[in-house]
Amino acid sequence: MKDLTSLPLPDFFKQHYSNRFTKLTPIQEKAVSAGLLENKSLLISAPTASGKTLVATMAISNTLGKGKSLYLVPLKALASEKYKEYQNLFKNTSYKVAMATGDVDDDAPYLAKYDLLILTTEKLDALLRHQVTWIREVKTVVVDEIHLLNDPKRGPTLEIVLTLLKALIKPQLIGLSATIGNPETLAAWLETDLVQDTWRPVELKKGILIGDKVKFYDSRK
Repeated sequence: MKDLTSLPLPDFFKQHYSNRFTKLTPIQEKAVSAGLLENKSLLISAPTASGKTLVATMAISNTLGKGKSLYLVPLKALASEKYKEYQNLFKNTSYKVAMATGDVDDDAPYLAKYDLLILTTEKLDALLRHQVTWIREVKTVVVDEIHLLNDPKRGPTLEIVLTLLKALIKPQLIGLSATIGNPETLAAWLETDLVQDTWRPVELKKGILIGDKVKFYDSRK
């Protein structure tokens, strides 16, 4: 496995995460090998807790100083969680993160001064309709829970937003999901390379509950 400290990323990033781990997980190593830090667009498909968020953070950290990054989430609660996470990462740096979740339909001009924007899909849709000028500064876009493209309520808006981004600025696109039913087809539509792995930190066991007893079985058979 590659060592986190050997990557060509900012020192604050390495210092922040090296206290918790130094080795990359399999999906992180595959993403780096696939060109994550060379601005390649990637669709990341791996189980929950396998390290997908750090893949996104590596792409964002690699973009700092070169342009803006967007982190798209489907829910306000997830936006708040990511906002706190990146505030903590940036706390001893000059980089700034902001969160906007679509409560007001305006062009939110204050967002122009931030390096990383945590946005709901609906908020980015509104910003694009207001033709915000700073969108040209966006170099990296992370889409969390990208499988929601298939959701009948949120999917159409996400599809429109991604189509506009590809047409307007062609950013590095990082899609994240643990549950993609058709990853090859989605990667082709997104114009990304597909990066997959099945490693998870804790074994997933499947079983059948009968009465008050559970019979576990090997799902690979």
